[in-house]
Amino acid sequence: MAGVGLCSCVALSGCSSQIADMPSLEADAAARPKEQSGYLPVNDVPRDRETPIMSLEERARIEKELRAARDRQASAGTAVRDR
Repeated sequence: MAGVGLCSCVALSGCSSQIADMPSLEADAAARPKEQSGYLPVNDVPRDRETPIMSLEERARIEKELRAARDRQASAGTAVRDR
C-alpha cells in the first residue's frame, strides 16, 4: 500500500513543473518574469559595424609585424636553449 502511494506521489510530482507554468486564473495575480537564458534570441543580431573593416594593406602590414615578432621570439628561444 505504501508503494502505491509513493509511486503516485512520484508520478504526480513530474507534472508539477507543467502546472506551475500555467497562467493563473486570478485577475490580480502578479505575472512571473520568465527566466532569461544565457542564449540570445534567434532574431537578435548584432548591429552593423560603425568602423570599417581592415583594408588589405593594413592587414598585410599587421601580418608582417606578427611574423617578425614570431621570428624574433623563435631566435631568442633557440639562443637561450643553446647555452
